[in-house]
Amino acid sequence: MIFKQFDEAYLGRLCQGDPEVEAHFAAYFGQLISIKLRRRLKSQHAIDDVRQETFLRVFRILRSASGVQHPERLGALVNSVCNKVLLEASRSRRYEELPEEIASGPTAGGSTDAVNGLISEEQRAEVQKVLAELPERDRSLLRAVYLDEDSRDSICEQFKVDRDYLRVLLHRAKESFRLRYQQGGGQGGGGASPRPLQRSH
Repeated sequence: MIFKQFDEAYLGRLCQGDPEVEAHFAAYFGQLISIKLRRRLKSQHAIDDVRQETFLRVFRILRSASGVQHPERLGALVNSVCNKVLLEASRSRRYEELPEEIASGPTAGGSTDAVNGLISEEQRAEVQKVLAELPERDRSLLRAVYLDEDSRDSICEQFKVDRDYLRVLLHRAKESFRLRYQQGGGQGGGGASPRPLQRSH
C-alpha cells in the first residue's frame, strides 16, 4: 500500500467531521490496523472490535480541546491508541452492545412494530421515542442493522461507505442511542434493565 503524509489541511477537515476525509481515514488506517492485528488476534471479530474502538478513541482525541498539534504524528497517535486498546482487549473481551430492546429486533414477521414478549410496553414505547429523537442517519442505520436486519453489504451500499467506516458510524449511532435512552430513564416502568446482546457481524 502507499503510505500517506498528513498535513494541517487533512487534519483540519478530519477534526471538522468531513465525511470524505473520515472515510479515507477509516479505510487507510483500517488496513494498517488489520495488518497489525492479524499477527496478534485469532478472530476477525476481535480484530474488528479493536479497530473500531481505536477509531472512536482517536476521533475523540482529535476533537478534544487539546487535539493533535502535529499532523505528521497522526500515524503514531493511531498506533499508540491501538496498542492500548489491544492491551485492554487481552485482559477483557467484554464490549458494550445495544440494549436488548434494539438488538433483539422484530419477530419473524419482520415488522419494526412487532412486539417482543420479553419487553414491556413501556420499554418498547421508550425505544421508539428515543429512535425518533435521533438524527436521521443514526435512526436509519440502527433500524437497518437491528430491526430490518439488512445485510452489511446492502447497508454499505445504502449509506455509500465501506465496512470499516460503517463500523464507526454504527458505534456512534449506538452511543447516541444509549446516551439518550439513559437520559430519558428508559428502563420501562418496572421492567428489567437492558442486557447486552450481541448481533452477529
